[in-house]
Amino acid sequence: MDGATSFDHFRMSDELWEQMNAVLPIYEDCGKGGRPRANLRGVADAIFYRMRTGCQWKAIPRCLAAGSTAHAYFQEWVGFGVFDDLWQLALEVYDELVGLDWTWQSVDGAMTKAPLGGDATGKNPTDRGKLGTKRSLMTEAAGIPISLIVDGANTHDIKLLQETIEHCLVRWPREHNEFDEHICLDKGYQSASMHTLIESVYHYTAHVRSRAEEKRELKRQRGERPRRWVVERTHSWLNRFRAVLVRWEKKIDNHVAALQLACAYFTFSRAGVFG
Repeated sequence: MDGATSFDHFRMSDELWEQMNAVLPIYEDCGKGGRPRANLRGVADAIFYRMRTGCQWKAIPRCLAAGSTAHAYFQEWVGFGVFDDLWQLALEVYDELVGLDWTWQSVDGAMTKAPLGGDATGKNPTDRGKLGTKRSLMTEAAGIPISLIVDGANTHDIKLLQETIEHCLVRWPREHNEFDEHICLDKGYQSASMHTLIESVYHYTAHVRSRAEEKRELKRQRGERPRRWVVERTHSWLNRFRAVLVRWEKKIDNHVAALQLACAYFTFSRAGVFG
């Protein structure tokens, strides 16, 4: 296989680069000579390659960009909020082409390993107390990610639920009575106070049930669509980006940015932007 083209499968698509280029900061030519600026498309390809493979920055193929250069731009773009803006743009594109379905929403947490520790990590009670991190994800009816909060693996899902809902309302403001909204949760969120908060403050109709209970209900009601498991499927989508399957970043902002890039990619994909 030609070494110059063997990494094409992991390059950023032209369609995704077009969207990302729209939210990048504007770099002006200072006109004073010196080293020329790196090719931003190559840098984006290098960042995307690292996100998909989970490799170290220094292991990025030089035909894409130098690892140190890609990392420097990644840090700069994290500071500018580029990846958050890209995810927001993806949601807007999806809403225009397909339409976000706010009638049914789902929230669930997923824990990943964090061997190097860092901000927002904690002892994972399901992994012999090893360091890990938890992401609390909220999706709309089709499983499109609309909110994301990250904390230590030892943080209970209930403690992250309100922050996750608030983050969704900040990202996509709307009136409480604009939709008849339902929220689906698993048994880990079973709490009388949380149930009251969800229904009285956020005006959701809460559905708290286990996977087995949902399966039994669907058998009794033919034609009904599963509602809760879509968020679990979205967690699986995100894990295809191997850089978030195991968290190697010590800085929480870097890890969140990687998750935002994954959310943006799969939102664009479901919108049909990539063909």
